[in-house]
Amino acid sequence: MLDANRTDLVLGVVGTGTMGRGIAQIAAASGVEVRLMDARPDAAEQARAAVSGMFDTLAGKGRMTAEAAAQAGTRLRPIACEQDLAGCHIVVEAIVEDLQAKRDLFTRLEPVVGEACVLATNTSSLSVTAIAAPCAVPGRVAGFHFFNPVPLMKVVEVIPGVLTEPWVTDALTTLAVRTGHRPVRAADTPGFIVNHAGRGFGTEALAILQEGVAEFAEIDRILREAAGFRMGPFELLDLTGLDVSHPVMESIYGQFYHEPRFRPSYSLRQRLAAGLLGRKTGHGFYQYHDGKQVAVTPPPMPEKVERLPVWVNSPELAALVKAAGWEPDRGEKPGAVSLCLVAPYGADATHTALSLGLDPARTVAVDPLFCLARRRTAMTTPVTAPEYRAAAQAVLSADGTPVSMIRDSAGFVAQRVVATIVNIGCEIAQQRIASPEDIDAAVTLGLGYPKGPLAMGDALGPARILQILHAIHDFTGDPRYRPSPWLTRRAGLGVSLLTQEN
Repeated sequence: MLDANRTDLVLGVVGTGTMGRGIAQIAAASGVEVRLMDARPDAAEQARAAVSGMFDTLAGKGRMTAEAAAQAGTRLRPIACEQDLAGCHIVVEAIVEDLQAKRDLFTRLEPVVGEACVLATNTSSLSVTAIAAPCAVPGRVAGFHFFNPVPLMKVVEVIPGVLTEPWVTDALTTLAVRTGHRPVRAADTPGFIVNHAGRGFGTEALAILQEGVAEFAEIDRILREAAGFRMGPFELLDLTGLDVSHPVMESIYGQFYHEPRFRPSYSLRQRLAAGLLGRKTGHGFYQYHDGKQVAVTPPPMPEKVERLPVWVNSPELAALVKAAGWEPDRGEKPGAVSLCLVAPYGADATHTALSLGLDPARTVAVDPLFCLARRRTAMTTPVTAPEYRAAAQAVLSADGTPVSMIRDSAGFVAQRVVATIVNIGCEIAQQRIASPEDIDAAVTLGLGYPKGPLAMGDALGPARILQILHAIHDFTGDPRYRPSPWLTRRAGLGVSLLTQEN
């Protein structure tokens, strides 16, 4: 019923803050006439001027021609009232994140716009179905969730409500492509795709911190340098702001009726109460001076270390010992004074030592999940002797690779966080919230992860991820770590996590 590629397409944008301006910019640049409206006096005109100025800046940088910038600017039209939205083919609201405010806006707009006009909400956390419920024609209401900054974040979630007509989401999908964005279809569920899939990264890191496994800066180093994430979870929390992140965590947890996978941390609520919000207040997990993060110095390396024989249970660790020039213990069982290095998946150092019949006082576990060339993570048992801890740190860092020493934890740090991310991605697929391809596209474009959760699981091996989750679940008894059926079945079949049912 609506061809969003038509040359005379008219888009209304209600709410001209950061998100509204971003949506207006990409639409005008793609040849769409944009009508800008805001309840605040002069806000629409200010938005027009700001977006036109952005076009001029882009032209100055050679990212668009001067002619294209001038033409795009002419497509921006500030309007004074809702009546001026008559004739729009699509209206996108980017107003305050309040259910009643969005409902009231759409019910006021229905008599103004044509019967075939799409009403789209840029909501990030509210139910599209609930927003559409009071409308006379709820079938033309859908979610159209962009991410900030809109021109740079090249993904948009297209969300039908329960009563949304297929032509409506088809039109929004076409418009997304026209503006140069990747549309991803999501069911109307809490968090849609990106905010749902993103729960594993920060929430599990907070659980690790709360358990005293490692300090926040060390967790960031491990996930950034070993696992390859662009930012550590605590850097990200500080950047977003705890006043933004924590309410989202609690909201998702509540909307999913206290699903254990999304359980927040009480420590974040405490920091929020203390006003430690992150960059915006100059102090979050990190401290900031003139807007720049103050570096947290890593723990010092041991100075004097006795070179002990080293017994290992994996080829990767044997290669490290050999390269370090330390004496290998090649016995079936370690000698009486040998350092014991083990490489478990999902298990902790204590139970790995006990299961192998090793002396826990001489045992240190090393995380084998990721390439050991960037950063190595080692964890001790509660009784590992200081001289063996120091020896492990020395041999693992002999080639200059940094080593993170953590306390005992089933699944280390990277294993726990990555397995949680993959498992949540699998459960999104299992619940048919989105297609496997859209899940991975949304996460890589919307969160900047090195891979989408399903591709990440494929790269590390679905069976390996399943092994890690089973081990953590068996040890903790926490349903947080129960594997998704999607993961369990595909790991058993030996197929990709991107495999849909025939």
